Amino acid sequence: MSGRPDSDLTPDTQTSPDTAEGAPETTEDAPERAPEDAPEDLSEADDEHDDEHDGEHDGEHDGDLLEEQARRARWAAVGTGIVLALAGTAAALLRVSGTAPALVPVAYACGAAVCALAAVLGARGRTRRALWAAVAGVMIMALGDQFD
Repeated sequence: MSGRPDSDLTPDTQTSPDTAEGAPETTEDAPERAPEDAPEDLSEADDEHDDEHDGEHDGEHDGDLLEEQARRARWAAVGTGIVLALAGTAAALLRVSGTAPALVPVAYACGAAVCALAAVLGARGRTRRALWAAVAGVMIMALGDQFD
């Protein structure tokens, strides 16, 4: 498995009675198995349904689904980046007016800037980089919280 969300292969995590410790020696003691043609999960049932309707629309449907997922990921990255940038900016403004050391509002402002960068990256379709930028921005803001 590559770890990518578009890979639909699932690892086989079930142990067969032959490989498990203390496996029964006779088939009479073995638990009943599901019929071979029964799907184990919903994805296999969907695959069988797709096989029944082989045609010219399969590629279009898969492309539309991937585009929809990519669009949702972009919007989630943009929204998260904007919310975190606003929170960091508000925290920096609150701390600059107080008695906190100068490093505290600077850390909040830098974290907010990195989160704003995450929003920009998400808008451009770089969702993985946007996620890591948002994580880095929150960690910078957490440093500001530690200095407080």
